[in-house]
Amino acid sequence: MASFAISIFSSSSFALTCKTYRPFLCPTAFSLKPISIKASSASLDYSTPSSFVEQKSLKPTKTNCWEWKFKDNVVNIYYEEHKMVSTDPPKDILMIPTISDVSTVEEWRAVAKDILGRSGKVNWRATIVDWPGLGYSSKPKMDYDADVMEKFIVDFINEISSPENDLVVFGGGHAATIAVRAAKKGLVKPKAIAAVAPTWAGPLPIVFGRDSSMQTRYGLLRGTLRAPAVGWMMYNMLVSNEGAIQSQYKSHVYANAENVTPEIVQKRYKLTTKNGSRYVPAAFLTGLLDPVNSREEFLELFADLEGKMPILVVSTEGSPKRSKAEMEALREAKGVSKFIEVPGALLPQEEYPTIVAEELYQFLQENFEANA
Repeated sequence: MASFAISIFSSSSFALTCKTYRPFLCPTAFSLKPISIKASSASLDYSTPSSFVEQKSLKPTKTNCWEWKFKDNVVNIYYEEHKMVSTDPPKDILMIPTISDVSTVEEWRAVAKDILGRSGKVNWRATIVDWPGLGYSSKPKMDYDADVMEKFIVDFINEISSPENDLVVFGGGHAATIAVRAAKKGLVKPKAIAAVAPTWAGPLPIVFGRDSSMQTRYGLLRGTLRAPAVGWMMYNMLVSNEGAIQSQYKSHVYANAENVTPEIVQKRYKLTTKNGSRYVPAAFLTGLLDPVNSREEFLELFADLEGKMPILVVSTEGSPKRSKAEMEALREAKGVSKFIEVPGALLPQEEYPTIVAEELYQFLQENFEANA
């Protein structure tokens, strides 16, 4: 969506012109010294990710829906639980997908299975949740913005966790930054956060900026995408077709175009055909979901958590230039206790799940298993 939208956006012509835990399923089934590390291991093959075909057999232990009540809306939120059979009390990991038009819990499944399948001192349990308006959650026409998404994360964490629970949050892209923002405000108190390929600027603002003239254009595009008839037409042209999805995966979602399989494209395409699928992408594309407005604010979020919790930042070797620059700004930044770099672009947890799982598990071991 981003690459095609940018091409038409820059043209002169455009510038003118369930808590309900009933059996109810969704319709679709410390002083911390900064460390900077480049991930490398002789046992890991960076060139060959776990294939999508191999991941298709990964099934959650339990699927469920939670009714999130926000203002006058009731949103059916899809989430999954992954756990191993154990008599030990579990410690929880919340995995939050990267916000995008093809966002889905599926991007975290292989990582969850990998981590839970390891033999360690802690019995980890993973919950993966879809955002309102994305993935397998329902998609009402709402005024989505960063505050709405933050409110959702806060409410969901309060629903599944308690103050005495050692909840760890793993988030990709904007999800990571929104979680850090909520923690900075004291709205949630996770024991640790892992920010995987963290971002803060939507596709258009990161390219064209945020001055008043651009904000007017973003509003025009957003309004068009949300309109009843022409909105669907534009959305189908920008996003909801296999060619557009394949293009974005090859250009900036994955680092290696050969890893973009027809199975991935087809499954992500189906997500974009659901009624209401265009509302969150319209907000994301035009910057309404951006949790901060500048790199300075981005760094301040992490700095304010210095000494309060360990924070891992996972940067990627193949991210788009502008996104990569924002990730690199966190290297040795205040509040970041560990910084690593792995292969991949904007979705390393899906493209290279084994490598990402290895680094995340090491982070868990360093901070939780030593004293278990």
